[in-house]
Amino acid sequence: MQKTMKAIIKARGEHGGLEIKDIPVPQIGPNDVLVKIRKNGICGTDVHIYKWDAWAMRTIQTPMTLGHEFVGTIEEIGANVTGFEIGQLVSGEGHVVCGKCRWCITGAQHLCRATKGIGVNRDGVFAEYASIPATNIWICDPKIPENVLAVQDPLGNAVHTAFSFPLIGEDVLITGAGPIGLMAVPIAKMAGARNIVVTARRDAPLKMAMELGATRTVNIRNEKISDVMAELGMTEGFDVGMEMSGSPEAFAEMVDNMANGGKIAILGIFADDVKIDWDKIIFRMITLKGIYGREMYDTWYKMTALLQSGLTPHIEKLVTHEFHYSQVDEAFAAIASGDVIKAVLTWD
Repeated sequence: MQKTMKAIIKARGEHGGLEIKDIPVPQIGPNDVLVKIRKNGICGTDVHIYKWDAWAMRTIQTPMTLGHEFVGTIEEIGANVTGFEIGQLVSGEGHVVCGKCRWCITGAQHLCRATKGIGVNRDGVFAEYASIPATNIWICDPKIPENVLAVQDPLGNAVHTAFSFPLIGEDVLITGAGPIGLMAVPIAKMAGARNIVVTARRDAPLKMAMELGATRTVNIRNEKISDVMAELGMTEGFDVGMEMSGSPEAFAEMVDNMANGGKIAILGIFADDVKIDWDKIIFRMITLKGIYGREMYDTWYKMTALLQSGLTPHIEKLVTHEFHYSQVDEAFAAIASGDVIKAVLTWD
């Protein structure tokens, strides 16, 4: 076993500030698994850290290994760990929880207030090897392509958001056509939604949304959601909303177009303060639900079942670019250009 490894480090608190360094291979504890990384997905969170925006400045301690999306193989198993084998293909949950609080011991670990994010609050997985708690490891179906397995973390966000409310026969509005918003389209279709309308400001992702099964898309620069509703024969508004954009304007427009008793799941992070017309929420009896991460581990079971049942080709289509880890700066530049939907790094 080699003693050192390559890792992508956020070395300095500035835009960019990445270095590929030789660092020691992590030593695992008795309850951990050492994973040899094959591929990483690049997340929007990683982009925030790369740009060194206000959130990154107050959250990230440098130097730190980046990354939390991965697929790899088990290289070493801790002394107390059972149920895994060397060489197994695995991914893993990016939120490490305390295991002791009320929520952890009652099976709602996603609500743990002591959650630590891999690649955010502790060293990440943009490296040749990573030490991961065995409780966070997810055994993968080797028939699913590795590019898809590498992006299960954000896919899980989409699954969690989409399954927050029943979708069978419902009219669904998705605001935001980034990677997770696009992932939600085929999920909603598989879950039985009637109409799926996606909004964004650029035509390219909206075209992809149609390819993934959207009923209609709306470029909000030149169309109104209300006009599209009339076109689709909708008279009462949308039953379920998925806010994926982080845009206060998009959220306000979603509220305006919800049916009475409508339900909104909010995954997008708002950069600015959001003014909410509470009269509309109250008198129209709209439910709001915040979404963070994945439900552990119900979301992972549902996600695997969806991938095994026809979702895989849709997600594979969204991984538009692959870069060698040594091209990490080029990868972030490509993402910034807007030409990339989802990018992965490979360690081969």
